[in-house]
Amino acid sequence: MGNPIPRSLEYWAQIKPNDEAIIDENGYSLTWKEWNDQANRLADALVQAGIGPGDTVAVRSQIRPEWFVINRALAKIGCDQVGLNWHFKYSEALHVMKDSKAKVIIFDDSDPEELLPLWNHVPLVSMIGIHTLHHEKVQQFDDMIAERPVEERLSKRITPNFIIYTSGTTGHPKGVYRDPNLLDSRGDEVFEYKKDIEQKRGFSSSDNNRFLVNTPLHHGLAPGNAEITHQTGGSVVLLKKFDPVQTLELIMKYKINRWSCVPTIIKRIAQLPEDVLEKYDVSSIESLVIGAAPVPFSLKKWVISYFGKHCLYEGYGTSEVGLVSAMSPEMQLKKPGSSGLPYKHVEIHIRDENGKNLKAGEVGELWIKTPVTIDRYLNRSKLEADTLDPDGFFRTGDVGYVDEDGYLYISDRMKDMIISGGVNIYPAEIEAVLMKHPAIQDVAVIGVPNEEYGEEIKAICEINPKVSVTEAELIDFCRRELASYKRPRSVEFIEELPRNTVGKVLKRILRENYWKAKERKV
Repeated sequence: MGNPIPRSLEYWAQIKPNDEAIIDENGYSLTWKEWNDQANRLADALVQAGIGPGDTVAVRSQIRPEWFVINRALAKIGCDQVGLNWHFKYSEALHVMKDSKAKVIIFDDSDPEELLPLWNHVPLVSMIGIHTLHHEKVQQFDDMIAERPVEERLSKRITPNFIIYTSGTTGHPKGVYRDPNLLDSRGDEVFEYKKDIEQKRGFSSSDNNRFLVNTPLHHGLAPGNAEITHQTGGSVVLLKKFDPVQTLELIMKYKINRWSCVPTIIKRIAQLPEDVLEKYDVSSIESLVIGAAPVPFSLKKWVISYFGKHCLYEGYGTSEVGLVSAMSPEMQLKKPGSSGLPYKHVEIHIRDENGKNLKAGEVGELWIKTPVTIDRYLNRSKLEADTLDPDGFFRTGDVGYVDEDGYLYISDRMKDMIISGGVNIYPAEIEAVLMKHPAIQDVAVIGVPNEEYGEEIKAICEINPKVSVTEAELIDFCRRELASYKRPRSVEFIEELPRNTVGKVLKRILRENYWKAKERKV
């Protein structure tokens, strides 16, 4: 069979077969050998069903050990893996299945009924359920990994090509596809780029790493960090459903030293009573990466006070270009508000509306080139020059600037920009001011219809239950730091802002309520 790829599942199964590689919140664990054996048996079953190299398998799963078995089984076969959001309704799942040309769907819905019509619309080879109700058209995952002699398979790559579908804020979601041949052609740069990410995100090469997974596995954040952990021979601890107290319990029990999460999770931990927070020893945390959404400076200060000033890492990236920049702990107070410095082999251009490169400190649209920038979406033609220029720079749709020291600052998303009376207004600036008020737990600023100016500014706020505030008080609070044209004209209080599964606020949903109402009036 040959030698395994260094740092792959098979490699560690040989080096430390009886060490725990995966542990869930209930204490169930898989050693490296058990994980490898199950992945071999699942790979064998999938091949027997007709799945081969280059085929695509969709995985719709919550945070559970089986996801990792599937992931490495697909690596052994040489398949692509599509992350299918388990929140998706049938029509959304159908779009991803058709668009990706997936031949298999593996899911952990307790009842397969909603997904069964896929058989009528997608050329499926198999439908596999994880602890789901028995049905004649659904194979059981446990049967496929049942004890039996099978061939030892060596992974084609450490992990399969993992295809993430964009959130679809405009139109249908598209699959972010990284052509393995394209990555191979950039081999040295890709290797050095990935090593730089490990180092600048606080990952050591120690095989004692323990990483906590409590963000979705259909998004890149958790799988990417879990992959780094496993490549270094470390183990992951899984928490299926986020709970702030249980999170702290797991950190203390398993001495978690690596953790990556979204701001919403940290906010909910920070809201715990002081006597609860004091019960838990979180001193094992060496690297806490917060990503996927902006982090208010007040929240950063709380993280530093509770977890320590040594561990807070941040950064910026997009699905299409990968990780772009890193913000290390020592940068937090030196460059507050920054997204840090770019990784090795990453280039950032700030351009105006005419495509001209801007100088340091000037705000414009981000065009970015990395070793893993895509050249097309899944099953689509190559990107055109208005999205990917001839030099390989991708148009991100984000707005920001780079300062004289090379630090990147993100101002906002182009699509979130408000145009009022012909003036461009960036909601993130207003949100940053409102987040300084003690009553604000979270906020989304959007543009709503205005007959005279086209759009006016509206702030939609989640309120800290311990602090009271009025609309007038918040608008007055903004007077201290914002010019009159940037101040909200109205404030709405909401129990919880709509978010996707990684914590990003869905401003599209908030805007629709107002713009659809305008259309009805017209």
